[in-house]
Amino acid sequence: MTIQDLKNEKIGLCVSGGLDSRTLARKLKDSGLDVICFTADLAQPDETDIAHVAVKMAPCGVETFIVDLKEAMAEACFEMLAAQAMYDGGYWNTTGIARAVTVRGLIAEMKKRGCTVLAHGATGRGNDQMRFERYTNVLAPEMKVYAPWRDPALLDEFPGRKQMAEYLNQCGLEAAAGGVKRYSTDANLAGLSHEAEDLESLLTPCTIVKPLMGVWPQDAPDKTEECTVRFEQGRAVAINGKPVAPLQAMLTANTVGGRNGIGIKHALENRIVGAKSRGVYEAPGMDLLGACLRYVYQAVLDRRATKLFATLSGLIADQVYDGRYYDPVATAALAAVRSLAHYASGTVTVGLYRGNIHFLSLRDCPASIYNEADSSMEAASDGLNPVSSQGFAEIQRVEALALARAGQIRKEIDYDLS
Repeated sequence: MTIQDLKNEKIGLCVSGGLDSRTLARKLKDSGLDVICFTADLAQPDETDIAHVAVKMAPCGVETFIVDLKEAMAEACFEMLAAQAMYDGGYWNTTGIARAVTVRGLIAEMKKRGCTVLAHGATGRGNDQMRFERYTNVLAPEMKVYAPWRDPALLDEFPGRKQMAEYLNQCGLEAAAGGVKRYSTDANLAGLSHEAEDLESLLTPCTIVKPLMGVWPQDAPDKTEECTVRFEQGRAVAINGKPVAPLQAMLTANTVGGRNGIGIKHALENRIVGAKSRGVYEAPGMDLLGACLRYVYQAVLDRRATKLFATLSGLIADQVYDGRYYDPVATAALAAVRSLAHYASGTVTVGLYRGNIHFLSLRDCPASIYNEADSSMEAASDGLNPVSSQGFAEIQRVEALALARAGQIRKEIDYDLS
């Protein structure tokens, strides 16, 4: 769609309150279009008061609705934790899952107010354009989607922040292009993603980023902080002995993990559109709770369940990244994860020290299949009888000898790959 196609439509514009959002809102109003603005409250750590978004948008002549999605975001975080769903480079896909929560929540509010078009400010080079549009397509197929930064007319009128600021100033709205930004940040309860600007160069160290949810490991306290998390069926239900609901669990874990330099990752990820992008990610709470849950999984999952879980985890991470969180494949994979997580109950204590998470203990884990007597190197009256392994070794020997006699075993190793 172009701006010319929006006549006789009611537009729901997704906004953040920044220069882009204000420019788009005012431009749509000046074009005589019916537009309402919406923003999601995802417990963004970079927003001291989410109500300020509506205040910043008001001078543009638009009404802005703040949609409280904090609880929904926390539940989505728990689902990603249960699935251990991490993308390229092993980072938690915080922005990907946030888009799924955002679009679902905002569409519901847009429909209540008669919106027929969802408009978003994602660029034409990134992932979010695909996520916003695909989620709109699957959740509200009757709604249209308008992407202003793929509209040739708007791209020509606003090639940069300078032109946006000039336009708003001409409209009597105070605006400034701002200084040269070193990188951009996207935030939600799960974490922050920093990218673009100076970070686009691989000659720029990731340490130019100033963490907003914590500190770099070298700036964390020079002492170990212990943290205990209780899980029931793969869900954190208590931290340091205090019962927590999902939202409070995430807020607490973000605070504890952040001050200890936990969860800062660097990645060169593979975008949906084919290009690679560079990002620096903060997810202290996800990393802390995720590591603790992994220790429980290690105790309760057998070898084959562990392999299946790893496959499901990677699949879910890809689905979330690609904007397919609500698709049948993701739904089925998440159901399988919930089945495996049914036995993941236990109390984990870890030590946090300057970006590191050290296992200290696992208690009250009734479904654990770990038996000290089976794995002990010392003589024991119970547990695995080492003599019984003789039969297993002999069975293995049959196949080994057959392969050797058939000449199928590689006897020389050639490392020359030229």
